[in-house]
Amino acid sequence: MTGAKNNTADLLAESFKELACRQPIEKITIKAIADQAGVIRPTFYNHFQDKYELLEWIVMRDVLAPTKPLIRAGMVDEAILLIFTAIEREKEFYRKASRLEGQNSFEQIAVECVRKVLLEIMEDHAVFLAPKNSWITPEHIAEYYAKSMCYVVMTWIRGNMPVPPQEMVEVYNYIIKHSMQEVLEGN
Repeated sequence: MTGAKNNTADLLAESFKELACRQPIEKITIKAIADQAGVIRPTFYNHFQDKYELLEWIVMRDVLAPTKPLIRAGMVDEAILLIFTAIEREKEFYRKASRLEGQNSFEQIAVECVRKVLLEIMEDHAVFLAPKNSWITPEHIAEYYAKSMCYVVMTWIRGNMPVPPQEMVEVYNYIIKHSMQEVLEGN
């Protein structure tokens, strides 16, 4: 049964992606997603609450889930490269998704997905050392990195992905590994 459920979710996701490439996500209805997938509308609700939950599921499945083993193995650059590559592979969908604004903006969905993944990995490792300041918690660290990663990714997507994924890894590493002081001093 799980296989059939995953197949239907995959079918709904592919249907949604196809529709998103043709029209604004705000205008896509659940009925249109179900019709495109060849299922009845209640089938959609057996899998997802709404199209925003489906979008979150797509981000987790297609972009973030494959990075978890890499991050756990200490291969962070490879995980970041995988994120940029996955997005570039379906660039039209992600360009359209990046235009989703408002209460359920794509950026908010992406930040929350990345935050969840990072927090899960930090909790799994349980190696988080006692910080020098009580404000430095796994939650704050996960949110900081989620927002910084999503800022770089969203800017890249909205700029029509002019830089190849490998270079974007270098860009992200430069930004994240240099203090503001170093950047201002030209280091």
